[in-house]
Amino acid sequence: MTQALYESSIKSLPLLGRGKVRDIYAVGDDKLLIVTSDRLSAFDVVLPNPIPAKGIVLTQLANFWFDKLAHILPNQLTGIDPESVVTEEEREQVRGRGLVVKRLKPLPIEAVVRGYLIGSGWKDYQQTGAVCGIKLPAGLQLAAKLPAPIFTPATKAELGEHDENISFEQAQVNCAAALADALKGTGKDGAQIATEARDAAIALYSTAADFALTRGIIIADTKFEFGIDAAGTLHLIDEALTPDSSRFWPADSYQLGSNPPSYDKQYVRDHLETLDWNKKAPGPTLPDDVVARTSAKYIEAYEQLTGKKLVD
Repeated sequence: MTQALYESSIKSLPLLGRGKVRDIYAVGDDKLLIVTSDRLSAFDVVLPNPIPAKGIVLTQLANFWFDKLAHILPNQLTGIDPESVVTEEEREQVRGRGLVVKRLKPLPIEAVVRGYLIGSGWKDYQQTGAVCGIKLPAGLQLAAKLPAPIFTPATKAELGEHDENISFEQAQVNCAAALADALKGTGKDGAQIATEARDAAIALYSTAADFALTRGIIIADTKFEFGIDAAGTLHLIDEALTPDSSRFWPADSYQLGSNPPSYDKQYVRDHLETLDWNKKAPGPTLPDDVVARTSAKYIEAYEQLTGKKLVD
């Protein structure tokens, strides 16, 4: 396995920005190079030490899902080898963790789909009997499977800020405002695109969740990101159905009424909850054993879902 990468340093391409996990470079005017680092964020704070192999797991698992779900919606992939767009000296930084993708206009929302009652959804349900304003049957227990998956969009927060849940109607308003110029001449409007995103997100989640169950994994919830091209065609972008964007539970230890063990970064969140930390930057350094176990959890999720060994 290659050495952990906390931050890429590609000099041969213009750097457009760094997110919590991904570094983004321009490849001409119509493509991007996305390098998925081994950074880990928890409670919207990027922690100071990397999780070895995490970026490779995220990239390879997203590729697996992009391929499996391509019949539902177009995605961002171009098929261009990321090693071909950087210098020879920079290839190690993108090997296994880089993607050359289409340059698309992103929707201003996180497209969250929940299939089980957990996390902030459980807290909301206990207080209101609903999740993000969507009324649910009375008497549901923690970790209950919902009657049907629900779409609960959120705003996209700036680095270090928290995403905020919004109604579907507000998501339509946000998309209408953000996409108005990009949609001129396409015959579409932002509210229509938000509706397409909702329907696509539920279809993607449902198909993936059914498949994951055959591999012994419950996908409790997930979030997608979408973008549009010049014709207003919706695309799946960013990542998809990884341990960073989803709650993965081992099906054989799932028990109604209890918080299941997890393949995702919940392990890190649980550790951080034991600390005297205000959940603001800078984040605390993770102990070596937490780093090692988190890396192992990510790799295990990849290998169980895909049936393949992780190679970089």
